[in-house]
Amino acid sequence: MAIDHARPNRVRSERTTEQGKRRWRPRTLALALAAALATSVLAALPAAVSTTPAEAAPGDWWEAPNRPAEDVELNVTGAPFTGTTENGEVRGFIDSHTHLNSNEGFGGRMICGAPFSPAGVADALKDCPDHYPDGSAALFENLVSGDADGKHDPVGWPTFTDWPKTTSMSHQASYYAWVERSWRGGQRILVNDLVTNGVICSLPIMPKDRSCDEMTAIRLEAQKAREMEAYIDEIYGGPGKGFFRIVTTPADARAVIEQGKLAVVLGVEMSEPFGCKMILDVAQCSTADIDRGLDEFEQLGISSMFLCHKFDNALCGVRFDTGTQGTIINVGQFYSTGTFWQTETCPTARHDNPIGDATVPEFEEQLPPGVEVPEYSAGKNCNTRGLTSLGAYALKAMMARNMMVELDHMSVKAAERSLDLLEAQGYPGVLSSHSWMDSGWTERLYRLGGFKTGYPHDAAGFIGEWQEGSALRAQYDKGYGFGLDFNGVGSHPAADSAPVDITYPFTSADGGTTIDRQVSGERTFDINVDGFVHSGLAPDYLELLRQSGGGDAIVSDLMRGAESYLQTWEATRDYTSASNLATGKPASASSSEWNPFTSYAPGRAVDGKANTRWASGNWGVNPQWLRVDLGAAEPVSRVVVEWESAAAKAYEVQVSTDGQTWTTVSSVTNGNGGLDTASFAPTSARYVRVLCTVRTTEYGYSIKEMGVYSN
Repeated sequence: MAIDHARPNRVRSERTTEQGKRRWRPRTLALALAAALATSVLAALPAAVSTTPAEAAPGDWWEAPNRPAEDVELNVTGAPFTGTTENGEVRGFIDSHTHLNSNEGFGGRMICGAPFSPAGVADALKDCPDHYPDGSAALFENLVSGDADGKHDPVGWPTFTDWPKTTSMSHQASYYAWVERSWRGGQRILVNDLVTNGVICSLPIMPKDRSCDEMTAIRLEAQKAREMEAYIDEIYGGPGKGFFRIVTTPADARAVIEQGKLAVVLGVEMSEPFGCKMILDVAQCSTADIDRGLDEFEQLGISSMFLCHKFDNALCGVRFDTGTQGTIINVGQFYSTGTFWQTETCPTARHDNPIGDATVPEFEEQLPPGVEVPEYSAGKNCNTRGLTSLGAYALKAMMARNMMVELDHMSVKAAERSLDLLEAQGYPGVLSSHSWMDSGWTERLYRLGGFKTGYPHDAAGFIGEWQEGSALRAQYDKGYGFGLDFNGVGSHPAADSAPVDITYPFTSADGGTTIDRQVSGERTFDINVDGFVHSGLAPDYLELLRQSGGGDAIVSDLMRGAESYLQTWEATRDYTSASNLATGKPASASSSEWNPFTSYAPGRAVDGKANTRWASGNWGVNPQWLRVDLGAAEPVSRVVVEWESAAAKAYEVQVSTDGQTWTTVSSVTNGNGGLDTASFAPTSARYVRVLCTVRTTEYGYSIKEMGVYSN
């Protein structure tokens, strides 16, 4: 979802309409919209669609012969890039976070207009019924867009007088032909995150024409994505001929991209997955619910998902929204959980977003009598809630199904614990798709093999974020990308928000096509005049970034985004969990605590049980150590230590072939307990030792489980 709180202030945006020039007041709500999928069979498209055959030369496979006579124009000429680069990589930019079908979520009336309609463009690009005749009844749109007069022209096609625009939160911005234009301009992967929010849908002020059940919405959105694929196939001449190809494996994605087409990956971004809401700190779901839900997601072709989004749930705490949107979401948090967000002082430089104390009477009036949104201390910016035991179960269940995990929207506490668990398993399937993760986690994400993209700020903001991560991308050989978040209730860069204007027509980033201003009915969209108003202007935005100081370097990184995403996805699909070489092997220690009722012997740390542990004796003596004998030399490359509360602040992981001469492969000086993973180059070792030198408590050292792994 959108992240306006992290952006520089918008400059004045002006665009010419029949009504003259209007000044838009940017006020956004970064709600997490996720969409709905239905298990019903793909609905049949009408047998006849009014079309005018395109004048495409034989062999021009990229032209649609059955395009409707009345439709949005692409204004792109030339052949899409096919095949691979000289080194065998695919080439193209990625939108790793967008919501094509969110009009089906949130009760069906929050996002107005559809990405396609068998009845044609006029039916697809029309406003919600409650927005007529002048937009004054569009409460949600008026609240989050900040229009000064609280009105807008609801007519979409063909005039588009008042939408799409950069500050409109409730109007369709990813019509299929706009997506098609982006594909022709160099895009090769689109991650369609199915999104909804049952709590927002349920608020009395929100119009709706269907159930607010989140899983019902997600099923419907999945169905509509398949129908969209079939519709595009129809106008391209038949099954499999369209540019828009839904894929469920990275191998399929590579094949699609090498054909020059757009690989579409399905993800899920919902606030209470599997019914895992929390009421007064009591989880409303079980491990069985999680497994059932993930199994259904597999059947629907879902490849990635968020464990939490906007509201704390039974799986994890969230990274707060701030300002106006923060207050709105916090009211929803109360309705969802019975509690408001709770904050604490952050123990490290990592932090969540400051909530602030913005007042939004339209939403706060929905609270029960006597209940008020709390005031928050400016110095306490971390969510008290992290990853729950159910959240850890869900994360491990995703790993068991080779799904990619989104860290965006998790609180720093939840993200840290998630990274601990991912590192303990050496799991590469981790994503940050739209600038909602603390950037301090980036190296840990890259080290695992993950992939990161950025939200489309204004030119300076996006380029700054790209530059901030350049050294790490070079170190870990990563490309970059967009998480455009269209139809995700967030604003986009306004006109005049870049230091330069681009010149039309221009050549696409892949060098294969020529791109002119985009024409939709009676409206011509120019990113210099209108801003980044819809997904079809993604190639224009890339060109704007190039001319605004990003140069060829930013183009190169962005055009390698599809390849980097595929490498993460491939590593995720190829992943198999490694066996713990230490389990059940002989263990010894410098000392062990004596207890008449239980055992804290060294073997208790390698027995594979969660409720046993080794504890050192001689509390006042340092160092203390725990050693395991693997029985034979193994190529060890990862050691995992799960500490009890009596942990080591300073310790070393050491290996040996003979149990006498030790080599230190990892050294920690600022440990704080929890789950630690030491990864290092494969080293032949029969013996592995954890040498503890400084305590975190007045007691000894205690290890619940010690894991030793060979990649």
